[in-house]
Amino acid sequence: MRMVKEYEPGIDSFFQIMVKITMYLLYILTGLCLLLSFIKSRRKSAQALKIAWKKFSRLVPAFSLMLVLVGIALTLIPDRLILEYLGGRGIWTAAGIAALFGSITMIPGFIAFPLSGILHAKGVAYMVLSAFTTTLMMVGVATLPVEQAYTGMRVALVRNLISLVLALIVALVTGLYFGELW
Repeated sequence: MRMVKEYEPGIDSFFQIMVKITMYLLYILTGLCLLLSFIKSRRKSAQALKIAWKKFSRLVPAFSLMLVLVGIALTLIPDRLILEYLGGRGIWTAAGIAALFGSITMIPGFIAFPLSGILHAKGVAYMVLSAFTTTLMMVGVATLPVEQAYTGMRVALVRNLISLVLALIVALVTGLYFGELW
């Protein structure tokens, strides 16, 4: 069983085209919704845009810093080491390591998804990336004490366990879809 598939020119370009089409459709939909909002209430729409701009302005420095730190880390960590842990030990072991890492770390989604793109370009399988990103978003070992304070330890543990199982199912389906399990 190979972890990294051979390059198939038609597949990557098809997915890239579909992503671009989806992106442009979302831009158009967002623009239309904003236009409708301005037609309904110009004042409220302008106020909402000001609030959104302020929140975005506060997010940019943290986003930039995280991108720089991830870039430095990926530069310092050799590709062979990344592939050894996330690609060279068998897809199930790699997915397990990725799920464990995703469960215990706190990385915002806007960093995790570009990071997954970089890791895929380095040869990490989609199933492994799926295990990493879904556990990162759904399982919260680092946030367990806060969650436990609000919901109780039993509810927090059950929710995290169910989330872990669902994340692994998503990773399995991803691996099946992309043909990485056969």
